[in-house]
Amino acid sequence: MSNFYEERATMIAAGDLQEFVPFGRDHCKHHPNALNLQLRQLQPASELWSSDGAAGLVGSLQEVTIHEKQKESWQLRRGGSKIGEVDYDEELYVAGNMVIWSKGSKSQALAVYKAFTVDSPVQQALWCDFIISQDKSEKVYSSAEVEKCICILQSSCINMHSIEGKDYIASLPFQVANVWPTKYGLLFERSTSSHEVPPGPPREPLPTMFSMLHPLDEITPLVYKSGSLFGSSRVQYVVDHAMKIVFISTDPSIVMTYDTVQCLHSVWVLRKVKAEEENAVLKFSEQGGTPQNVAPSSSLTANLRSLSKGDSPVTSPFQNYSSIHSQSRSTSSPSLHSRSPSISNMAALSRAHSPASGVHSFTGVQRFNLSSHNQSPRRHSISHSPDSNSNSSFLAPETEPIVPELCIDHLWTEAITNIREKNSQASKVFITSDLCGQKFLCFLVESQLQLRCVKFQESNDKTQLIFGSITNIQAKDAAPVEKIDTMLVLESSGNLVLYTGVVRVGKVFIPGLPAPSLTMSNAMPRPSTPLDSVSTPTPLSKLLGSLDEVVLLSPVPELRDSSKLHDSLYNEDCTFQQLGTYVLSIRDPVRNRVTLELSNGSMVRITLPEIATSELVQTCLQAIKFILPKEIAVQMLVKWYSVHSAPGGPSYHSEWNLFVICLMNMMGYNTDRLAWTRNFDFEGSLSPVIAPKKARPSETGSDEDWEYLLNSDYHQKVESHLLNRSLCLSPLEVSQIKNEDLSQNLSLDSSTLLFSHIPAMFFVLHLVYEELKLNTLMGEGIHSLVDLLVQLARDLKLEPYLDHYYRDYPTLVRTTGQVCTIDQGQTGFMHHPPFFTSEPPSIYQWVSSCLKGEEMPPYPYLPGICERSRLVVLSIALYILGDESSVCDESSHYLSRITPAPQKSQAEQEENRFSFRHSPSVSSLAERLVVWMANVGFTLRDLETLPFGIALPIRDAIYHCREQPAADWPEAVCLLIGRQDLSKQACEGNIPKGKSSVTQVLSSDVPSGTETEEEDDGMNDMNQEVMSLIWSEDLRVQDVRRLLQSAHPVRVNVVQYPELSDHEFIEEKENRLLQLCQRTMALPVGRGMFTLFSYHPVPTEPLPIPKLNLTGRAPPRNTTVDLNSGNIDVPPNMTSWASFHNGVAAGLKIAPASQIDSAWIVYNKPKHAELANEYAGFLMALGLNGHLTKLATLNIHDYLTKGHEMTSIGLLLGVSAAKLGTMDMSITRLLSIHIPALLPPTSTELDVPHNVQVAAVVGIGLVYQGTAHRHTAEVLLAEIGRPPGPEMEYCTDRESYSLAAGLALGMVCLGEGDTINVDVTCPGATLALAMIYLKTNNRSIADWLQAPDTMYLLDFVKPEFLLLRTLARCLILWDDILPNSKWVDSNVPQIIRENSISLSEIELPCSEDLNLETLSQAHVYIIAGACLSLGFRFAGSENLSAFNCLHKFAKDFMTYLSAPNASVTGPYNLETCLSVVLLSLAMVMAGSGNLKVLQLCRFLHMKTGGEMNYGFHLAHHMALGILFLGGGRYSLSTSNSSIAALLCALYPHFPAHSTDNRYHLQALRHLYVLAAEPRLLVPVDVDTNTPCYALLEVTYKGTQWYEQTKEELMAPTLLPELHLLKQIKVKGPRYWELLIDLSKGTQHLKSILSKDGVLFVKLRAGQLSYKDDPMGWQSLLAQTVANRNSEARAFKPETISAFTSDPALLSFAEYFCKPTVNMGQKQELLDLFSSVLYECVTQETPEMLPAYIAMDQAVRRLGRREMSETSELWQIKLVLEFFSSRSHQERLQTHPKRGLFMNSEFLPVVKCSIDNTLDQWLQAGGDVCVHAYLSGQPWEESQLSMLACFLVYHSVPAPRHLPTVGLEGSTSFAELLFKFKQLKMPVRALLRLAPLLLGNPQPMVM
Repeated sequence: MSNFYEERATMIAAGDLQEFVPFGRDHCKHHPNALNLQLRQLQPASELWSSDGAAGLVGSLQEVTIHEKQKESWQLRRGGSKIGEVDYDEELYVAGNMVIWSKGSKSQALAVYKAFTVDSPVQQALWCDFIISQDKSEKVYSSAEVEKCICILQSSCINMHSIEGKDYIASLPFQVANVWPTKYGLLFERSTSSHEVPPGPPREPLPTMFSMLHPLDEITPLVYKSGSLFGSSRVQYVVDHAMKIVFISTDPSIVMTYDTVQCLHSVWVLRKVKAEEENAVLKFSEQGGTPQNVAPSSSLTANLRSLSKGDSPVTSPFQNYSSIHSQSRSTSSPSLHSRSPSISNMAALSRAHSPASGVHSFTGVQRFNLSSHNQSPRRHSISHSPDSNSNSSFLAPETEPIVPELCIDHLWTEAITNIREKNSQASKVFITSDLCGQKFLCFLVESQLQLRCVKFQESNDKTQLIFGSITNIQAKDAAPVEKIDTMLVLESSGNLVLYTGVVRVGKVFIPGLPAPSLTMSNAMPRPSTPLDSVSTPTPLSKLLGSLDEVVLLSPVPELRDSSKLHDSLYNEDCTFQQLGTYVLSIRDPVRNRVTLELSNGSMVRITLPEIATSELVQTCLQAIKFILPKEIAVQMLVKWYSVHSAPGGPSYHSEWNLFVICLMNMMGYNTDRLAWTRNFDFEGSLSPVIAPKKARPSETGSDEDWEYLLNSDYHQKVESHLLNRSLCLSPLEVSQIKNEDLSQNLSLDSSTLLFSHIPAMFFVLHLVYEELKLNTLMGEGIHSLVDLLVQLARDLKLEPYLDHYYRDYPTLVRTTGQVCTIDQGQTGFMHHPPFFTSEPPSIYQWVSSCLKGEEMPPYPYLPGICERSRLVVLSIALYILGDESSVCDESSHYLSRITPAPQKSQAEQEENRFSFRHSPSVSSLAERLVVWMANVGFTLRDLETLPFGIALPIRDAIYHCREQPAADWPEAVCLLIGRQDLSKQACEGNIPKGKSSVTQVLSSDVPSGTETEEEDDGMNDMNQEVMSLIWSEDLRVQDVRRLLQSAHPVRVNVVQYPELSDHEFIEEKENRLLQLCQRTMALPVGRGMFTLFSYHPVPTEPLPIPKLNLTGRAPPRNTTVDLNSGNIDVPPNMTSWASFHNGVAAGLKIAPASQIDSAWIVYNKPKHAELANEYAGFLMALGLNGHLTKLATLNIHDYLTKGHEMTSIGLLLGVSAAKLGTMDMSITRLLSIHIPALLPPTSTELDVPHNVQVAAVVGIGLVYQGTAHRHTAEVLLAEIGRPPGPEMEYCTDRESYSLAAGLALGMVCLGEGDTINVDVTCPGATLALAMIYLKTNNRSIADWLQAPDTMYLLDFVKPEFLLLRTLARCLILWDDILPNSKWVDSNVPQIIRENSISLSEIELPCSEDLNLETLSQAHVYIIAGACLSLGFRFAGSENLSAFNCLHKFAKDFMTYLSAPNASVTGPYNLETCLSVVLLSLAMVMAGSGNLKVLQLCRFLHMKTGGEMNYGFHLAHHMALGILFLGGGRYSLSTSNSSIAALLCALYPHFPAHSTDNRYHLQALRHLYVLAAEPRLLVPVDVDTNTPCYALLEVTYKGTQWYEQTKEELMAPTLLPELHLLKQIKVKGPRYWELLIDLSKGTQHLKSILSKDGVLFVKLRAGQLSYKDDPMGWQSLLAQTVANRNSEARAFKPETISAFTSDPALLSFAEYFCKPTVNMGQKQELLDLFSSVLYECVTQETPEMLPAYIAMDQAVRRLGRREMSETSELWQIKLVLEFFSSRSHQERLQTHPKRGLFMNSEFLPVVKCSIDNTLDQWLQAGGDVCVHAYLSGQPWEESQLSMLACFLVYHSVPAPRHLPTVGLEGSTSFAELLFKFKQLKMPVRALLRLAPLLLGNPQPMVM
């Protein structure tokens, strides 16, 4: 019977049995495309037999088995690897042409995630992660981003689908036998046929293994490095056909291969090739000596190359080949390998057998246009003749060789056995680790029924793997159970056994499956049959004979199948069915779940139980495992596992009891005799492992049973029950003698497993106990653990530890108890580890000493287990001791790491993850601490579970940081310090643009219903919410919308005079409309500015472009007026440019962050030809906002070939703007085609429209901006002054071309200041000079541009050019520009200033030699030029003096215009100058929406007659647009690049009519976009997620004009240019302060601004927003500052909602602070709670509320003498010590202004009441107790807890320390003080003890 007992003992119950069917199988049936044919083949075998009854058994067997096996396969892997996720299975199922990927688990329903259908049958499908990175070095692989893909292998290609939705397809240059996923990418095995024998001379064979690192990379051969004994290792291609891969693992990255010739398995490490090895391989294949040797490598290359270059499939010879033999794969026709002459050359070309007959003789293209049959083989025989020397010439046209990317290094080969076991290839390989983390590589050799396990480990320097010896386990099948570090083995007898490593754990019992009894496994005649020997039985070999090719295509699965065939055949013969089902094989292990295939064809999925479920047991096991030697640890865990997982095992509740009994038994205790373990009640049966085997006692019972009952906990409970007293039952006397008797003979059995390790285990369990003290949620666990520790401490006679436990848990730890004696003789066997200390380590004591500034030994710590202790120790060291290095270096001297003596632990590696990463800006210790804690992964949840005294220093640091955090801290830090505003900002920073929630905050959705009638004016996507905050007092935004809309008819107001006929009146109206249309057509440019970047398009809808409406309505009858009536002449093509601008304006609404792709751009192409101009503008706009780079080159080419002039202009400018300053070659080519000057002189004349040439020239300028590219500059320089050609072909509109060349030249040499001598003749050259010498302050150049100062010279200059010259001169002398009218006038030469007329005079001064007209024109143009330069200098700055100065000049020009002698200067010139000044004004105030400028624009909008032509309207509305740039979100920059763009856009010569491009190409007006930059900062309240007002303090850096200054702005506001600023600060008191420091770099702020400028802010408690309370008089704190204390009493809980929105605090106020009727003595408590709440809320420390209340409760409990554990007293002690600690006092001195962290009145009260309580206790007889304790005598039980409180609170040393002092003889207090100095006991405690020690009975109480 004992035998059976053993069996039963080690049974392990598997849980959760479910029938398993691959989910994909079911889905396939319903998936479209699934043909009935396939369905039929997927049916289970039995159904098929019934349908084809006539077919012979073998036939149907063959059909079913082989086909079915080939048809479906699946694999499972673990899904949901993130922490906290439910872990579930993912399944990849393959059948026919389909691959189905499904996910699901018990808790989540199964669901198909993706299904793929491909064209030809799937050979294999697998998951593979590819690394995306440019740098392909080894180090990248640890951190790089990964593209997770599914790869589907077909016969000729492999498809890869990434999770992001990218699809790749790679054609395969050879037939693939197998694909393997590796750490680096895919590994291919080429399928080789046995007939591949190279004809002719011996050639170097082709590689058999290849790798592909990314779907877009080439397939490259694998190389291997064979380590030879003599050290000379060679690197060469893997060419051995006998080498088959049987297994690949990604971590560690190893490959296992099987040599079919030597029948041995080897292991290799897979890694990247090193550079020197690449060269070695390539060199080696180059120098072959004879030409024959040279050829193959290059022909291989050619072969692979030809395919990988992506040849069209038709010409690829492989396709031809496969089409001829498409049937060959299925029928396996003999001709395939027979080399019949008709196809030999084709075969030579086929990638499967290349290059058996010289492929390399075909060069270049010739290779591809071979036809299939008409070639005679003789033509290529040349390559077979050995003596032919022409081979060398073949190499000439070949491509360079393919560089290998992966290499395998040999690691290990199994030992050679005496008999060669044929067919001993491993059918299953896996890596498993045992319970102690030792790794094994296990491979199953099915023919031997053996599982071979090789142990391996990393070498100490982590560079290589070291393999150990091999262990064989008899097995039919096996699978790893990764989650519990074991493996499941199916023995040949049919038993399932669990192993960990090679240690047997026990049998697995599966409920519902009969366990194979001994009889059955004996009766089965397995071992004797020939089936299991190596030779195969005949019928099967026949069966396989005809199919060998097909079967052997994929060696690994087929072997498995053939073994299953034996089983099924054998079953049929022997009719074993009645014996019941048994397990055939194990498959698909995931975590702790595996699938069992049963003999009846069904499958079940089982779950193996975990090692421990309760956290306490897990932690203890971990600690013990860490400390024991590995072999013993494994045995201990095996023992525990088999106890814990026995069938009908324990429930969660009793797991701990089970653990204690199991552990103590293993230590040698007899737990049955130990009182406290004997009383454990177990639900469920105790498995026999625990109960020691002894004879059963007689049925009658014994006296012991009665004792047992009396001693039980239950009995004691009943005794103390009230009912007992009321019934007057007298307590039973338990016979004490019996108990004493028990404790006498208890001794430990020293022969047990763990006996010698008891001290070590005791110590680590003590450390676990200290660790659990730091988690307030583990209180129950500590109670359980104390029992065990006390027992061990007693038996080991460790008094100090017992004292320590007593002080922690006085009620649990009695002074006396059962002791188990340990023989003196045996103590020698006990192994006392070096780290064992006689003083118990105490984390509270350690922290307390630090706070008091005493020296402490380092605190012992178990890596990976006591992480909290480590954290607390290091943070205290950093924050209290101020040692910054404590968290930097690995081995801190505050911690002593405990390591098990024998070997180095894995924990060393774990340490690295705590390295202090690159610290963001950290100034103080507090910040240092907080940043470090966040890096280690410490969260607020963790902080809440720390006891409040320990957490206090950390909370204090957090409180310090919360005030003034740095803006660049990572999200985790901000969350930890409770600044949601910052953490939200930080996390927004990581979200890719376009997906962030910011855009939702700041984008108004649907406009309200009132606006429906004006839905299409193109301005309704503006963000109303922010604009209403910026301009809150008036409706200026609506006004701007009204001025800029061009989609509604205009009012044509013409009075019909009596003499007008109706027809004339209609003409009159149409003429008036024509005038108005000049204005309407000029509006879109301004509208584009206003709506800049305000819209995120929906990718499924085209962009709405508002129509340009050129009709009018005439009042009073509202009749329509139309220009197309034919009554008046309308200029042809009048609207073409207006439509273009309209398209640009619509396109510029699209924000740069939008998600746009090539398809969407093409999708917007209009159907009607008349909309082509708008589309052209749309393309240009896309270029300006950077989206045009996504347009495919093909489409660009497509658009340009249409020859539509506008489209070409828009596209060329757009593409160039998108590639600004990149010198992109492809774009340069594109532009050059359109510029005759850049084409070679001999090229054909292309007829390029003039405007397109202009656009192309400017495009060159943009693409080469700021590069000073020599050739480009020279060409452009020549183009500025290019004379008209011989046939006058360039004479029209030459000005705009010349200007464009000048602008382009200026851009190319932007700010370079090269000394290029230019003949200053025309605008282009002037501006080119201005840009080349921009901001260089180069006087000599500027003087050339000085306005002429004599009348004679003035006559030579066109006055308009003076404007440009002045502008150019001022831009060069950038730093001289001053914002006042005196400086503006200083630009006017003396002669003009003295003689110029002031326009208001009536009389004209008459003078003969002065031409007044010239002088006055020169005067106004020079002033306009100076004003324009002022606009450039202060663009976007809102500089007040510049604004006032320009505003004055604008007013002046307005008055000049109406002056009587304006005609002298000419109204056209005045209008031009006024427009220029207005634009300058708008530039200075860009984005600000200034009212005065808006009034000017509105006034000019109304002027429509006379000189007001299209160009002036254009200028005025551009000014309006710039004023409201991007709806107030954008401003202008003054960088060089921006000024260049603005010069192009605001060129001060405006078109006369809408088709005028003579002087300046209109399309260039939109280049202002390149100068616009987002500078609006919008504070968003983090709680309500709405924009709000906040006060900013902006600090400017000092410059030569002003000192460093501060300015206060109310945000939302436009910031000044960032390079001028030092820092930006959100100022209190309403919002939490926030500092953005720009001295460290502007990147952070730039990214905020680019994401709509959202800056999250957080209201402080008791404050209202500026909107609700503009003056700040309503805030609660304002009312309470007056008299704080009286206020606190009267604090009404209702008002709390104004302070905080925290639901916890609101509920606290609701339930604990509201007075109710008849309060009685609770009133005082209520007042306390109210004042505490008030304190917490007003001081912004709500997290301290629980601490206050806990302290109060603890003090009350002590007062009631109900302290059962002293941890709360410890916490209070730590709090008091913290506030009196030196570091805290120093901090208070440095920041005296800061509010106290805890109320200064609260702590002294707490301290006093504790002192009082303890002193009263002393007087009431406690002194006797203390004396007894100190002198080591027993004391009363009743006083246990109060004594412990006294000892803890006053830090009284343990009695063991006192004898050293010699207490008794002291006579005076002074002497005592001296003696106690070394015991570090506080004086006030000594005062209490003095009376006892001095023998003076009166206690001295302070």
